[in-house]
Amino acid sequence: MTKTILVTGGNQGMGLEMATELSELGQTVIIGSRSVEKGQAAVKQLAQSNLQIDFVQLDVTNRTSIDAAIQYITDEYGHLDTLINNAGIAVDDHVAPSQLSTEKMRQDFEVNFFGLVDMTQASLPLLKKAPEGRIINISSMMGSHVAALDPNSEVFGASATGYQASKSAANMFTIQLAKELKQSHVNISVNAVDPGIVATNFGGTPAQQSAARGAKSPKAGVARTIELATADHVTTASFTNTKGIVPW
Repeated sequence: MTKTILVTGGNQGMGLEMATELSELGQTVIIGSRSVEKGQAAVKQLAQSNLQIDFVQLDVTNRTSIDAAIQYITDEYGHLDTLINNAGIAVDDHVAPSQLSTEKMRQDFEVNFFGLVDMTQASLPLLKKAPEGRIINISSMMGSHVAALDPNSEVFGASATGYQASKSAANMFTIQLAKELKQSHVNISVNAVDPGIVATNFGGTPAQQSAARGAKSPKAGVARTIELATADHVTTASFTNTKGIVPW
């Protein structure tokens, strides 16, 4: 069955890869982009591959922008099957936690946590109109307390306190919202996905990331998200990647 799917931060990187693959699978895809110019350019680029993807201006840190986007989707589609909260930033620049400014931390939180929460809450009325609503939050193993303390973890040596804390906060929102909706018998699943380190412009150029940290391709990075978005049925309150369960 064709689903209507909104991908925030969908004009580039993993968001654009998600939009491309979901459209290729026959889904109705809307990409949200803070920049109108970049959003329109992405849609034009995809149209060259005969992919018809919609675009809505969307800045998850701006409630007026969120409300306008929700109104557009309401008017054009009437409901939303899946929200993929992909928009995110990392501005820590590997500064030690004893030196990282709270101003930088707040920037991480504005997008990765507060923006995600605002976007999700605003989307709930549309998601409730779907036969089976889905919320997929793009998180990171870097937000896992267990992984951060495990010397054998691939993220043990990472130091991006603002980014990591914002993802930990988003994980807790994922858990609590999933519990609330399940207890209220609302048919909406809420899950978090760890894409791993992906070669996009997020946190540096693809070449820099590939050389320095062995980054995977965008296609590999979005694989688990595509699975959750297209599966016949999914569980709720999970944190996973392509290898399986990720510790909260």
